[in-house]
Formats: sequence, structure tokens, C-alpha cells
Amino acid sequence: MKLLHIALLSAVVWLTGCATTGTPGVTPAEKPGAPAAESAGRTSSHVALYPSGPLRPIPLATASSAEVASLAAPADLWERIRRGFAMPDLQHELVHDREQWYAARPDYIQRMTERSSKYLFHIVEELERRGMPTELALLPYIESAFNPQAVSSAKAAGMWQFMPATGNYFDLKQNAFRDDRRDVLASTRAALDYLQKLYGMFGDWHLALAAYNWGEGSVGRAIARNQKQGLGTSYTELNMPAETRMYVPKLQAVKNIVANPAAFRAELPLIENHPYFQTVDITNDIDVALVASLAGIREEDFRALNPSFNKPVIMAAGTPQILLPWDNAKVFERNLQARREGQYASWTVWSAPSTMTVADAAQRTGMSEQDLRTLNNIPPRMLIRAGSALMVPRTAATRQDVSSHLADNGQVFFTPEIVTRRTTVRAGKGETVASIARRYKLAPAMVADWNDVRANAAFKAGEKVVVYLPVKAAASAAARSVSGAGNERARATQRGAAPKKSTSTARGGTPSKQKRR
Repeated sequence: MKLLHIALLSAVVWLTGCATTGTPGVTPAEKPGAPAAESAGRTSSHVALYPSGPLRPIPLATASSAEVASLAAPADLWERIRRGFAMPDLQHELVHDREQWYAARPDYIQRMTERSSKYLFHIVEELERRGMPTELALLPYIESAFNPQAVSSAKAAGMWQFMPATGNYFDLKQNAFRDDRRDVLASTRAALDYLQKLYGMFGDWHLALAAYNWGEGSVGRAIARNQKQGLGTSYTELNMPAETRMYVPKLQAVKNIVANPAAFRAELPLIENHPYFQTVDITNDIDVALVASLAGIREEDFRALNPSFNKPVIMAAGTPQILLPWDNAKVFERNLQARREGQYASWTVWSAPSTMTVADAAQRTGMSEQDLRTLNNIPPRMLIRAGSALMVPRTAATRQDVSSHLADNGQVFFTPEIVTRRTTVRAGKGETVASIARRYKLAPAMVADWNDVRANAAFKAGEKVVVYLPVKAAASAAARSVSGAGNERARATQRGAAPKKSTSTARGGTPSKQKRR
């Protein structure tokens, strides 16, 4: 029995040799089969090194040293993050300034870290999968305090704070129904893609972070200026805006607090080293309220995990997966399978066939004007342009779900609603319906209808013509008409005769009921 125990112990020690970590100077790029993302992202010397030769036992002294990776999982997510720190520390007085700022606000740190507990495990997983420094998991603390609904004054959105154009570049959909800059999975994927791209460009994590905040072009130009002047090109040596100057010190300060909370009298809430959520496939359009009900969670908790949705329905063609708390995902799937009757969605998308008023659109879709405005964020004094994708109630007769084209690209377009005023203008010599229409950029048929004449009719010089013009244009036309009438009276006085009254004036301004030929 003793011999068996010794044999088993020897086997464990021998197998532990597989877990030796890399020695300084061995980069991820030198590992057989190492992914390209890892070689571009991680600079730590503590990288798994897989032996290429035959396995052989290692001494117990080596097995107990730090050269062998621990087989025990980290106690919590904070410890896992600490183990993955791989960026060089920034030594700067601004770091101390930010440390004091955060340490003086324990309530802010508490709120921020508790909010992050829903998302942090996924971010750490993605960083480790790509071989990137785990400090980057702390970056949303600096960007948005881990608020996926955050919007900056420059219109950057989500916990990773993507600008609209940058979001489009990284394939983050932004349409009438969802904004993937707020999506937990999509925005994290895009942010890490972007950070890897920037690290590949500058070869330095501090410069990559500066570029994430300031823009790669701005950092590149700042480096070029310093090179031209014979100056250094490190993060602390570049001339940059105050916000970017404070950016890396903020991250370094948070990193230092996470590394040693006791030194700053900070208390980090427990975040278990376990997934908070899991993905669930959906195959049909389904109401957000129904998902929450079937999963047994509050709607606000669902939206916290799925913050990209801004409408009451999820379109399967555009978003085939949703996120649910780990323990509720199975509950949802079981309840969804048991619910076989009826529709899952109360809403669908209707494309406006032509430019129309909100009142007309509401009448055609069976909604009140106020409900249509609220649901589709339609501002006042706007017309809905043709092709706009509007969220409307789904009838019992609607069998098809929203198409992938609409789900991914649907937008609502507006044009100002022009307020017109009834105005009378004077016709010039030889003017016709067509020339009046051209003068005021109107349709000839409308001018003819307003004046109860034929479309090819001619007007007498000085005759009043009724038109409906935008308010500003109407005021200008009326002023010109008054000025023209005054000039006509002056000319008539000079000739010793009163100006003739037009036919329409003699009738008190009422258009003739007899069509002119």
C-alpha cells in the first residue's frame, strides 16, 4: 500500500511538469500552436510553456516553486484578475492623485464594482482566451463605471464607450431597434479587437490605451511630432489632451486598488469565479416582458444583461441569442418549451409606403398618435419619411416574424413638417398657373385647385392668386405683393388714373366657380 502511495505521488509530480510556466524571454509567439491574438496581446513572462520533448519527472523543490502553475482555481474573480496582470506599471504622480481620488470615495467604488459583477467574468474569460493582460478588464471602470447605458457628451455609448463611426467599423449594429454598442458580448468583442489592433500598431499598451481614448491618428501624429523634435515617444512624453493624460493613470490607480485593497482601505465585493450569465438561443420574435416572465426574473434585470434592446420585442432574425442569469436560463428554456400555444411577440415592424404625417401613420397601423410617437421616438413637427421602419402592434393574422434585413437595418427617417399659410399673390403680365407654380416651387395642379381654374389657365396682370406657402415664405410673398400693389397705384396716379381692380378682388377674393380655358 505504501509503494502504491509513493507511485501515485510520483505520477502526480511527473504530470505536473506539463504545467511549468514560461521563463523570462520566452514570448507567446514562440509557443507551438500559439494563437496570433496571444502573440499580439500579452507581454507577461508567466505564460504556459508546453514541452516539446518527452515528459520526465521534476524535482519536488521545483514543483513547490512559483515555476509551476497552481492547480487550484482562484478563490474569486479578483484573484484571477491579479494573476493575469501583465502590463508594465505606470510610475507617475498622476497615479497617486487618482488613487487618493478613488480611495476617498468608497461608496462610488462599491457601486461601480457591484455593477461590474454581471459582466466581469465574461470579459476576463475573453482576455485570457486571447492572451491579453487582465488589467484591460478594469477599463470599463474608467470608461463608463461599467454602465452599459452610459452615453457621453460626444455620443459614445455602452460600457466600452464606442463612438457611432467606430462602432460601425467593428460591425456593431445601430438601428431603430437595437444598439450593439451596448451589447455585452458584441461590444466586448469589438473593444478587445480594437485594443489588439492598437497594440499591434504601437507595440506598447500605454500608447494603445491612449489611442483608444484619443484616436490612433492623434497618437500617431503626436509620436511623429516628438520624433521630428528628437524627443521621446513614451506615453508620459507625448503632448496630449488632459483627458488622455489622465486616462492611463486612472486605470493604473484602479489596478493598484484591486491588487491591494487593504492598502487603500477599500473593500471589494465578492465576485465569484463563475459565469454570471449564459447565452440562450431564440428562434422566434418574442416580447421582452414574456422572456422575463418565463425566466422568472424582473424585466429590469433582463435589460441589464441585454442593454442593446430599446424596443419591447426581440427580433430573432437580428438577435438569435439572449443573455440570462446562469440559474434562470434552464428555467426559461423549460417554460418556453411548455408554452406552445399563441404568439410570442405582440409587436412587429411596418415600413411606411410613403412620406406621411404621424396621424396618418397611426390611423393606418391602428395606434393612437401618442403611442406611435412614444414607441418610435418620433419628435414633434416631423413627417415620417417613406421606407421608415416603425414598431407597431402585431395582429393575430400576422404569421411571419420580422425579416433579417429589417431587424439589422431598420431605421426611422424624418423630414420637417412644413406649416403653410393661405396667401394671396398678384400675377404678373402673362402669368399662368404653371409660372406661378414655378415661382413658388409648387405643383401646378395644386395652384389650379386652390384657385378653381384649369391647369393651363392664364391670369390677368395684377390678379390675386391664392397659394399655400410655408409661413416664412408666405410672409415674404405677402410683403412683395403689398409692395407691388403700392408701386402699381403710384404708377396709376402718375398717369392720372386709379388702378383697375382685379376680377378676384371685385368678387371679394372668392375664386371664380367657372373654369377658365
